[in-house]
Amino acid sequence: MDAQAWDDRYSSEDRLFSGNPNGVLIAEVEGLAPGRALDLGCGEGADAVWLAERGWHVTAVDISQVALDRAAEAAGADGAAEGLGDRIAWTRADLTAEPPPPGPFDLVSAQYFPLPKEEGHAALKALLAAVAPGGTLLYVGHHIEDLGPQQWREVDPTDYYWPADVAEVLKAMPDGEWTVLTDEVRPRPSVPEGAHHTRDTVLRARRQR
Repeated sequence: MDAQAWDDRYSSEDRLFSGNPNGVLIAEVEGLAPGRALDLGCGEGADAVWLAERGWHVTAVDISQVALDRAAEAAGADGAAEGLGDRIAWTRADLTAEPPPPGPFDLVSAQYFPLPKEEGHAALKALLAAVAPGGTLLYVGHHIEDLGPQQWREVDPTDYYWPADVAEVLKAMPDGEWTVLTDEVRPRPSVPEGAHHTRDTVLRARRQR
């Protein structure tokens, strides 16, 4: 899906998602000291706002300008008194075709972010390079079995990086550069009404140097 397709999808409804931050983000980031965060595929901004409320300075990136405008409006309306606008930079970019905004970031969060696989992993490695030494990568996807039969899917899910794929790339890097802390399937912390994705695949890794 290109930028126009995502703009059309967001424009089709007043709100596309629940407006709540992702449960895995809350579970994995709650105890981290705030710093600079990169929120990939930020959508309507719930994760970025949650991070900013806890002191993070967030670069929130999405391909859809409709989503970014909606996110910025909501953050301004709900968080003006808390100064959230000063802690979130809403940024339009297609991260499948261009590198992420300049880092390094203490947290790079990709929640259900559709990054196409490619030979050499150039786009993925650019995202990994955005993590500061000592920083955290949090890469979360749905469980592939929750997507339904192959013939019902609009795309082939194996064309995209799943957390386990990212873990394999990390393990192939020079010794001592990354430590994989979590690589597992777990129940989704909260399942929105009508959703059929009940499990998450979760990768959390720390960049050592």
